[in-house]
Amino acid sequence: MLILGIESSCDDTAAAVVDCSDKGAVALSSIVSSQDALHARYGGVVPELASRAHIETIIPVVESALEAAGVAIDDLDAMAVTEAPGLVGSLLVGMSFIKGISLVNSLPFVGVNHILAHAHAAFLLDSNGDDDKNGGSQEEDSNTTEVPDFPFVALVVSGGHTTLMHMTDHGEYTVLGRTLDDAAGEAFDKTAKLLGLGYPGGRVIDSLATEGNREAIRFPRALLSKESLDFSFSGVKTSVLTHIQKLKGGIDDATLRDIAASFQEAVVECLVTKALRAMESVNAATLVIAGGVACNSRLREKAAKECERHSYDLYIPPPKYCSDNGAMIAALGYHKLKKGERAGFGLNAKPGLKDF
Repeated sequence: MLILGIESSCDDTAAAVVDCSDKGAVALSSIVSSQDALHARYGGVVPELASRAHIETIIPVVESALEAAGVAIDDLDAMAVTEAPGLVGSLLVGMSFIKGISLVNSLPFVGVNHILAHAHAAFLLDSNGDDDKNGGSQEEDSNTTEVPDFPFVALVVSGGHTTLMHMTDHGEYTVLGRTLDDAAGEAFDKTAKLLGLGYPGGRVIDSLATEGNREAIRFPRALLSKESLDFSFSGVKTSVLTHIQKLKGGIDDATLRDIAASFQEAVVECLVTKALRAMESVNAATLVIAGGVACNSRLREKAAKECERHSYDLYIPPPKYCSDNGAMIAALGYHKLKKGERAGFGLNAKPGLKDF
C-alpha cells in the first residue's frame, strides 16, 4: 500500500511517501521543513507563527516528497495525517490539506496519534541499509533492516512528550508512565536557554557534553517512588539555574561543558532507569526508544549498554526518523487502514493528551 504521510503537529512541516506492508514500511521519500530559525529569536515555538509557516510550506513539501519518491497523486493508495496531540493551529493545517487532496482525488485517509506514530518509526525500513537494531548509526543516512516483534516497551521522548507504553500490537497499548511536568526535550531547551545557548538547545547540549565531565556536578534525579514509572524534569532544570547563580565568576567554556554533560547525564539516567523498570514490570524483552530526544548520543549509548547488560533487544530508529517526520505517520496509518478504518471530513484536531 503506497501511503502519503503528513505531519504538522508542532513546528516541522513533513511529508513522506511510504510503501507499507505487514513486514514493515519502506520510506521512498521523507521531506521535512524545519522552523527552527523562525522560532529561535523567541526562544521557543510561537503557535501562531508555526501555523502560518505550515500554510506556506505544506504544498512545496508534499510536492517534493512526491517528486523524490518518483510518484504522482494518482499512484497513491491512501493518506495519513497527524490528528493529535499538538498545536491546534498546526494540526488543522495538515488535516485541512489532506482533506482537500482526498476530496479532489477520492483518496481514503486516516488520522493518527503523533506519540504512537513515533513508536512506529521502529517499523520503517530502508531497502539498501545494513544498520539494524541497537541504535544503528547516528548519521542522517543511517538505515534500518529489522523491525521489533510485539510485545515491547516503547519510550517516546521529545520536546513535548515523555511517555512509556507497553505495546502489544499496532495501535494496542497501555500507558505505563508519562511526565508530570516538563518533557525531557523541553528540559533540554529550557536549560540551554539558561546557559545562553539559544533554541533549540538539545543538539547544542549534546555536542558540548561530549567534551565535558558528566560527573562534575551531581544534579538531582527525580526517580519518584520505586513503583512509579512517571517522570519529572522540572527539578533538574531548577537545580541548573541554582548552580549557575552560585557561580560568581561567571561560566567559562570548561564549566559550560561540565554543566551540559552533568545535566544531560541526570536526564538520561532517569530515562533509562524508568525504561528498564518498565521492562521488568511487564516482563518485556524488547525496548523501542523514539522521538526527537532519541537522537541524543548519550541516551543511545547508555540505553544500548544497559540493554546489552540485561540481554534486552533495543530498537532506536535512525535520527532522521526520530525527529518529527511524515514516514512514521504513514507507517502507523497503514495498520489503521488495513483494519478498515477511514476518516471522514468531520475529522478534527485533538490538541491535548486527554484522549491518549
